[in-house]
Amino acid sequence: MKAIHSIWLFLQDQIFGMKWLNRLIGDVLSRLGFDISGRLGGGVQFFLYDTIKITLLLCLLIFVISYKQSYFPPERSRKILGRFHGIGANIVSALLGTVTPFCSCSSIPLFIGFTSAGLPFGVTFSFLISSPMVDLGSLVLLMSIFGAKVAFAYVGIGLVIAVLGGSLIERLHMEAYVEDFVKTAGSVDIASPVLTRKDRIQYAKDQVAQTFRKVFPYILAGVGIGAVIHNWIPESWIERVLGSDNPFGVILAVLVGVPMYGDIFGTIPVAEALLAKGAQLGTILSFMMAVTTLSLPSLIMLKKAVKPKLLALFIAICTAGIILVGYLFNLFSTLFI
Repeated sequence: MKAIHSIWLFLQDQIFGMKWLNRLIGDVLSRLGFDISGRLGGGVQFFLYDTIKITLLLCLLIFVISYKQSYFPPERSRKILGRFHGIGANIVSALLGTVTPFCSCSSIPLFIGFTSAGLPFGVTFSFLISSPMVDLGSLVLLMSIFGAKVAFAYVGIGLVIAVLGGSLIERLHMEAYVEDFVKTAGSVDIASPVLTRKDRIQYAKDQVAQTFRKVFPYILAGVGIGAVIHNWIPESWIERVLGSDNPFGVILAVLVGVPMYGDIFGTIPVAEALLAKGAQLGTILSFMMAVTTLSLPSLIMLKKAVKPKLLALFIAICTAGIILVGYLFNLFSTLFI
C-alpha cells in the first residue's frame, strides 16, 4: 500500500501538478536576478508556472477528449440518450455532458438540438447543467492543484446537481416555457460519417486549436488575477471576506462569479490563489461553479431559447445547488484537505 501511495503522490505532484516545472521556473528566475520570495518575483513565477502548466494539460486533455468525442457526434448522442428513461436518462445525460463542450455557451446549441429532437425535457437540462460545470479536463486540472479527493468530490457533486436539477424541471412539466422555434427546429436523422483514425486525429487537432484560441485569453486573465491575489492581496483580507468568519462568504462568491465569463480552466488559478490565502474550500468551489454554469453571456443565450419563467427556475435550481454545495464543503472541508 505504501508503494501505491508513493506512486499516486508522484503522479499527482510531478505529472499532473508539474512541481518540477515550478522549481525549474524558480531557478531560472533566480538566475535572472528575480527574488522569487518577493511580490514581483513570486508573482512572475506563479504566472509563468500556472500558464504553462494549464496550457500543456489543456491541450493534451482536449486532444484526448476530442478524439474520444469523435465517436459520439450529436446524432449518435441523441440516439444513446433516447434508449434510457426516468432517472437513468438524467444520469446518462449528465455523464454525456462531461465529454462535450468546455463552456456553457457552446453547450446551449446542443441543448436546443436535443430538445428539438424530442428528448425528455429534464434529460436535456441535466446535460445543459453538467456540460459546463464538470468535464474530464476539469477533473485532471483540479487534481493537479487540489488533490484527488477534492477533484472527484467536485465532479461528483456537479453530476448530482445536474441529475437532480433536470429531474425537478421534468417533474414540474415546464415544456410550455420553451420558445416555439426550439420545438420546431427538427432533427436530421442521418447516419454519422465513418471516420478513419487519421480523420479522428485531425478532428482532435482542430478541436485543440479552436478551443485553445477561445480559452487561452481566459487562462491568461485567470492566472493574472491569481498572481495578484497570491502575491499582493493580504491574507487577512481574503480570510475576512471568504474565510470561516464570514457566514455569507459562499453567497458572496456566487454573486461575484455570475457576472464573470469563463470556464473551469480560467477559474482554477484564481481558486488556487484564494485557497492559499485562506478562503474556505466550499466557498471557492461555489465560485468556480457559478462562473462556469451561470455566466451572464450563457444566460443571455439561453434566454433566446426558453421563456423567463423557465430561465428563472433554471437559475434558481443551479444557484441553490451551488450554494448548498459550498456550505457542505465548508462544513466537511477537513475530510478533503
